[in-house]
Amino acid sequence: MRIAIVDESAMRAAVIHEGLAALDDCEIFVVTDRRGLVARIGEIAPDIVLMDLGNPSRDVLEEYFAVSRALARPIAMFVDESDADSIAASVEAGVSAYVVDGMAAHRIRPLLDLAVRRFNAFARLQADLAEAKGKLAERETIDTAKRILMDSRGLPEAQAYAELRRTAMNQGKRIADIAEAVVTAHTLMGGR
Repeated sequence: MRIAIVDESAMRAAVIHEGLAALDDCEIFVVTDRRGLVARIGEIAPDIVLMDLGNPSRDVLEEYFAVSRALARPIAMFVDESDADSIAASVEAGVSAYVVDGMAAHRIRPLLDLAVRRFNAFARLQADLAEAKGKLAERETIDTAKRILMDSRGLPEAQAYAELRRTAMNQGKRIADIAEAVVTAHTLMGGR
């Protein structure tokens, strides 16, 4: 596992590093310079990012949130103090674990596990949502194609669907692909 520790304070980063020392097969990278942070994290290609921000200003939080949004990785963020707006912004930015006043070496491993599990759970939900949206869009395209066939050829709905299905089978394609072709052809021919 590749772990990036992002902290401008080498001393605070050492606490996180100590908490990870017992992990086997782990490469740990400490990043203390905020300049070019997204590019540096991209070079490291970590499996997880641990950020210790101490008492960050709004500008610093926004900068780190930009990093969070750019990565598709679990991120655990440690801060000394927080407010409701910062927590909400962290969740929006995709931070998997937001820990207030919790910097202690013995807590790092459980927090790392929590961040990874929450990230994976959220990623599964996003994948399920994307799949559902895709299926809904396909269903809408198929319904549109059926309406086109019903209107243009005077077919009942069941027969219009059977025509799409038969064409898909004959061409070795999915019904949604044939429906998309029907809708596209109809649009090109001046249909609505």
